[in-house]
Amino acid sequence: MNAIVVLLTCTSEKEAKYIAEGLIRNKLAACVNILGKTESIFRWQAKVETASEVLLIIKSKRPVLPRIIKFIKSRHSYEVPEIIAIPIIAGEKKYLRWLDESLR
Repeated sequence: MNAIVVLLTCTSEKEAKYIAEGLIRNKLAACVNILGKTESIFRWQAKVETASEVLLIIKSKRPVLPRIIKFIKSRHSYEVPEIIAIPIIAGEKKYLRWLDESLR
């Protein structure tokens, strides 16, 4: 199975919508969920930082991942955006078929 979920944090809802809509328009994702404000705590340049972020949950396919990464990096405001891909090991058959058809 080639289905994946990609997690991406953004600085704002505006940035999240801009990236999400572009992923859909370019058939890089079948669906993108935008989860509202979340608090992130992380280490950056040897300091503990906190930030308010917006989380994207991107549903796509593994062969498209290099294009997704390139697309995100060209539009994201972070120097090092969080782009994490997780394989979907199982799912509802009709949904997975829809996902596949949406990316053709």
